[in-house]
Amino acid sequence: MGWRTHLLLFLTGLYLPSPCLPYQYHFVEKWITWKEAQTYCRDMYIDLATIGNIEDMNRLMKMDRFSVNNWIGTVWIGLYDDMVNSWGWSLEDSDYYGKGEAEFRHWQSGAPDNIAEQPCVVITNGMWKNQDCKLERSFICCTVPPVKTTQKVVRVRLTPNDQNMDMNDPVVQEAILQQIKNELREKGMSDDVKLRWKEQPDGKIFHK
Repeated sequence: MGWRTHLLLFLTGLYLPSPCLPYQYHFVEKWITWKEAQTYCRDMYIDLATIGNIEDMNRLMKMDRFSVNNWIGTVWIGLYDDMVNSWGWSLEDSDYYGKGEAEFRHWQSGAPDNIAEQPCVVITNGMWKNQDCKLERSFICCTVPPVKTTQKVVRVRLTPNDQNMDMNDPVVQEAILQQIKNELREKGMSDDVKLRWKEQPDGKIFHK
């Protein structure tokens, strides 16, 4: 006799890996320091603007605030020099970046000038330059589109080779789940699909 249980599959039907989702940019006309802008963006959006490629840059420059009357003001973005690992983005989560996107730069001629007192980055005249973080500038925040997650329950029956195996042992359950994941991925299941066991009303996972 086999063991019966249910497997939960979390399917992100509208999901593209985060790096494939375009950033949404939000211009904030508050004149504050880079650190204050970072705090504001993290509270209200995700972070100060990250720009991962020239397409992002072009979309950002088409924002109304830049296109109206050819505005050429100076705004903070999320790039800064931490004095340890050199230039990096305020948004540190690697899940938000595709290949090479964290390294994209759009410096103006002569920038960065590597002056220690100017470790924060602005856009000015459509190009990037480093400035003193204590200066007060308007700024751009970013978000990414929400991800829609759906859930599907699949009934499975397992027949262990060892009939004495305790199927309700958490270690055994995790080992079986990992084996199922590996086999499904070999058959083409995306890494974006998450699996876990469904607990039965009595608190157990498997029943004979």
